[in-house]
Amino acid sequence: MNTAAAFADFRRYPLISALSVVTPLADRVQVTWADGRVSPFHHAWLRDNCPCPQCVYSVTREQVLEIVDVPADLAPDVTRIDSEGCLCVDWQDGHQSRFDPGWLRAHAYDDQSRAERLAGKPRRQLWRHDLPIPVFDYPALMNDSDALLQWLLAVRDIGLTQVRGVPTEPGSLKSIAQRISFIRESNFGVLFNVQSKADADSNAYTAFNLPLHSDLPTRELQPGLQFLHCLVNDADGGESIFVDGFAIAETLRQEDPDAFAALCEIPVEFRNKDRHSDYRCLAPIIALDTLGQVSEIRMANFLRGPFDTSVEQMPRLYQAYRRFIALTREPRFRVMQRLEPGQLWCFDNRRTLHARNAFDPATGARHFQGCYVDRDELLSRILVLRR
Repeated sequence: MNTAAAFADFRRYPLISALSVVTPLADRVQVTWADGRVSPFHHAWLRDNCPCPQCVYSVTREQVLEIVDVPADLAPDVTRIDSEGCLCVDWQDGHQSRFDPGWLRAHAYDDQSRAERLAGKPRRQLWRHDLPIPVFDYPALMNDSDALLQWLLAVRDIGLTQVRGVPTEPGSLKSIAQRISFIRESNFGVLFNVQSKADADSNAYTAFNLPLHSDLPTRELQPGLQFLHCLVNDADGGESIFVDGFAIAETLRQEDPDAFAALCEIPVEFRNKDRHSDYRCLAPIIALDTLGQVSEIRMANFLRGPFDTSVEQMPRLYQAYRRFIALTREPRFRVMQRLEPGQLWCFDNRRTLHARNAFDPATGARHFQGCYVDRDELLSRILVLRR
């Protein structure tokens, strides 16, 4: 990588096509690539993204320049392509900028380049009852970066994975979770024990049926990933059930658009309270990203407060809520499997709803441990592993 790119980013940007022609225009520089593509770059954009050591601190690769400190009408004095194929801009105030062609192509904002970036974004795989659950081997994940990357990609794109061969000593979960990043602590602890107890502060710590839900919908940011590690499972029952919440939402969008819109628009309050804490969050059940794609499902009927919306909207909300729950109960969406000692689930808690059948504690012990890691940590680890 040349010096121009070294200051801009920690990543490498391959040379897709060389710079061929640079044409100065009134408010922009237009470059023509060797493959014929034409990309305009406004003067303000080029000056704002100058990668030189005066504008970007070379240690952190973080920007120092603030565009407000540059005249709004600043224009180039000279533009050229140097001997290494970089775009060089000599500004009227004497500053010089040099742009690596790989970096410049990766950030070009002409329509074709932006469409390519959008098409190249990760594509999630929606699934139903016949999902072949991706299974990974614990020793490989602990020792092989390539195996680790494949696991994390499956968590990102499918949202449900299983790991086998995990030690069954209490606390073993911590090591594999930390292969991604640090664990997110909650009021339930760093690692939480899922087992029936008389003084339960959550329905999860009982023996009866736990309906499909996401964990901690009562928080402003629900945990991104959830781990559930089986240490002992001698009790009858207690099978794990999963549905792809994104698949449910997309089905609702197609089959009942008004119900889908209601769950995107009308906020619902979720509450988690015990003797020492009281968490509440008001948010829609379905969240969309800036492109209109489903990005999050927030659902736990046992943590839901009374609906609070207008008189006109209340029937609409109930109709939509009933329809969503009804879809999650349809066999076409449900994956059910018993987890055995030495196995763990890792799934996207903001996408994959999970449930548990009732179990009989009189028939044997049942002890799981769980923890959370945020989605941002997963995505960061993937990018670092791919460098």
